[in-house]
Amino acid sequence: MLEAKLNEAATLKRLLDSIKELVQDAEFKCDEGGIELQAMDNSHVALVSVKLNADGFRRYRCDRPMPIGVNLNSLTKVLKCAKDDDICTLKATDDSDVLSLTYEARNADRIAEYDMKLMDIDADTLGIPDTEYEARVTMASSEFARIVKDLSNLGESVRIEVSKEGIRFAADGESANGSILLKQTDSARKRYENYNAEDEAVKEEDDDEEESENKKKKRKIKKEADEEDEEDEDDEKAKKKKKAADDEDEPMDEDDGEFKAKSDDEGEEEQSEAEGKKRKKASSANGKPKKRARKSDDDDGPVSGVSITMTAHVALTFSLKYLVNFSKSTSLSDTVQLMLRNDVPLLVSYMFGQGHIRYYLAPKIGDD
Repeated sequence: MLEAKLNEAATLKRLLDSIKELVQDAEFKCDEGGIELQAMDNSHVALVSVKLNADGFRRYRCDRPMPIGVNLNSLTKVLKCAKDDDICTLKATDDSDVLSLTYEARNADRIAEYDMKLMDIDADTLGIPDTEYEARVTMASSEFARIVKDLSNLGESVRIEVSKEGIRFAADGESANGSILLKQTDSARKRYENYNAEDEAVKEEDDDEEESENKKKKRKIKKEADEEDEEDEDDEKAKKKKKAADDEDEPMDEDDGEFKAKSDDEGEEEQSEAEGKKRKKASSANGKPKKRARKSDDDDGPVSGVSITMTAHVALTFSLKYLVNFSKSTSLSDTVQLMLRNDVPLLVSYMFGQGHIRYYLAPKIGDD
């Protein structure tokens, strides 16, 4: 039996909108690790690979591996009946030929149920070989979508070239030509290089946070108590020194003793400073600073810039029609990664909270 509950139906909607024009009938493979899809378009030029991780669902259960064959256009129509913020549950039994979809409103005042016929699809899983790419380009998915859309108005193909200068997209049309060069920026390089590392760090913090919460509270209370004791001792010493100085006819000079008595104004100033430090320490302890920030101060606002890692000069030509279809996944992620190697299919990858979607596109050969 399969039961998969998504926090938002919008995730599944956007996913299907991204691939429905490339693939008509598809077989989702479900197991304890999650739900996967791998399919080629009819012309066998492009391949799409999708993974929805089990831990990304609100609830997930799959007793044994099972295939779910569906017509994506039909599934898209059924999903249109759900609101974006509805909780979406997919259910299928081992011997059933029906996929059940339930949409539950956030306030639980509306529950909609739909059944959809499943299909028997004879689809072989294609082995995707591990490839050592010669160039990796990470950029804003919205920028990539804009570039391929603009160039598609000029011609049918785009030449993607990665060099030390940057990444260049060039298209030749019957009446006009276009070329767009994106140069790497230091801020983008640092941002994208740390992107995966920061995600992993945040995940580890989430896993450890609940277990260590009590320990942290105990340490914080003990630290505050120790600081208060130290400050009380300092205040007591200051009072004794001030009293001893007041008993003398004249205040002691720094050269004649260990200290010089302070005036009333100076004493008030010192006390005020001590209280300020005490409040600052308490605020710092109660504030519990997080290490979650994935953006630096310079990263506020939309994702921008380009990060390029390359070991060799790469230049390949691809169909813009497919790249425009790939760019529809911009709704899933604000970042896209392009992986290139001469004479090897292009990999366009989008990572999102639920998993990932990857497209593979064969390059054009010759003048075509």
